[in-house]
Amino acid sequence: MQLSNFRNEPFTDFSTPANKEAFTRALTKVRETVLGRTWPCWIGGEKITGQKTFATHDPGETSRTIGTFQELTAEDGDRAVTAAHAAFQGWAETPAQERVRIVMKAAQKLREHKHEWSAMLCYEVGKTWAEADADTAEAIDFLEYYSGQMLRMAEPQFVTPIEGERNEMIYIPIGVGAIIPPWNFPLAIMAGMAVAALLAGNTVIVKPASQAPGVAAMFVDLMYECGLPKQVLSFVTGPGSKIGGAIVQHKLTRFISFTGSRDVGLWIQENAAKTQKGQIWMKRLIAEMGGKDSILVDKDCDLGKAVDAVVASAFGYQGQKCSACSRAVIHQDVYDEFVKRLLPKVEALKMGHQSEASSYIGPMVDAAAQKKTLDYIKSGKKEGKLLTGGEAGPKSGYYVKPTVFGDVKPDARICLEEIFGPVLALVRVKDFDEGLAVVNNTEYGLTGALFTNDEQKKQLARRRFHVGNFYINRKCTGALVGAHPFGGFNMSGTDSKAGGPDYLLQFLQAKTISEKIR
Repeated sequence: MQLSNFRNEPFTDFSTPANKEAFTRALTKVRETVLGRTWPCWIGGEKITGQKTFATHDPGETSRTIGTFQELTAEDGDRAVTAAHAAFQGWAETPAQERVRIVMKAAQKLREHKHEWSAMLCYEVGKTWAEADADTAEAIDFLEYYSGQMLRMAEPQFVTPIEGERNEMIYIPIGVGAIIPPWNFPLAIMAGMAVAALLAGNTVIVKPASQAPGVAAMFVDLMYECGLPKQVLSFVTGPGSKIGGAIVQHKLTRFISFTGSRDVGLWIQENAAKTQKGQIWMKRLIAEMGGKDSILVDKDCDLGKAVDAVVASAFGYQGQKCSACSRAVIHQDVYDEFVKRLLPKVEALKMGHQSEASSYIGPMVDAAAQKKTLDYIKSGKKEGKLLTGGEAGPKSGYYVKPTVFGDVKPDARICLEEIFGPVLALVRVKDFDEGLAVVNNTEYGLTGALFTNDEQKKQLARRRFHVGNFYINRKCTGALVGAHPFGGFNMSGTDSKAGGPDYLLQFLQAKTISEKIR
């Protein structure tokens, strides 16, 4: 099997009436036929129900139930790892071409019904039309890109020829993986993490975030429909502290692939490092954690484009992205003009239910996220000048108005800690060198951007702006699979470079085979 050159899935143009009508129909279909279901879990090919269940709700209209899900236990987590281990050898010996065939079939089915998947994202996690469409497109990209990478890695790798020997190096799968995705990209990141491990020949247990189990349940059903053996992919829901912890700590778990908060990532690292009785390997951790991302605005730049990039990066999906711009670091010579242009654009962003085509700002994902953001806003009112926003939105959901603080000090709490909400801090700096110092002053190192026309400053920032994904004269969100391999430094995680040519190596191990032939 060969794949043609990879191309990113196009985003939908919702200004076209036909596309707008198609998405509206998908929203209706999902609301009428998907929402309100009770979803089972799957362990070792068997449908599982728990003694307890929990319900999730539309964060923009909290009276609407998304679904009912199983609240499994630590014992269920142990069963899931044991079952995945039993299925590992058979799946590991399945030809890579067969694994790729299944995943490519799933990618095509996602493409054929993409609006329905995006509609589910709207309802479940509060994504607006464009944000949901981008999430679904990225999921398709991950499936197709990783399929092509797996075919490349399935070939014998180059080794130096030695006379009298036949030598080869191959990549083989490593074992059972815990897949723990986030709620903010509950289709794209979940699918990418799971499928990368499966393509490599591993068996996996997907444990979605409790805010977003519905789209994960749909994806598991899709993979089964496309021919993936059910024993190969288990699906469990419930508290991360119980079932998630049990899977992470199990002696048969070989690796953990995690995307989420800094604190949870560090807990996983600590507990995965503890060798359990009977464990015969060191567990691998692939972790993508938080960010405190900056856009540095130089005095010599296209200020209009810089303002637009900051607005899009700070307030797209209500700032609930690890790559979101939560700090704009601005040269003092253009600071006042930047603020003058910025505020009208922020105040023009329309807040409303995410299923409405005109909404740009939807809700926070849940009550805890809303409270956390409002608490940071309280701190911000003491640490800077409130320029706009600063309060909750409609009471029908977990809304927070887009908020901007001016003249924030680089060491302020809202300037150092990840907020994960629609809050932007503006920092005034005297020159470019001070700006570089500010953008590097947090414990994170995920994304960042520079706006300048000065070629020397571009080159300096390439070396000294310490982030895993650095952008020049564009926004700091919106990494595309294949084009922008994604992952960060320091407390932003293990720099796994999702969507890049090396990503699958984290789910494989190299084996060298040598045969004496004379």
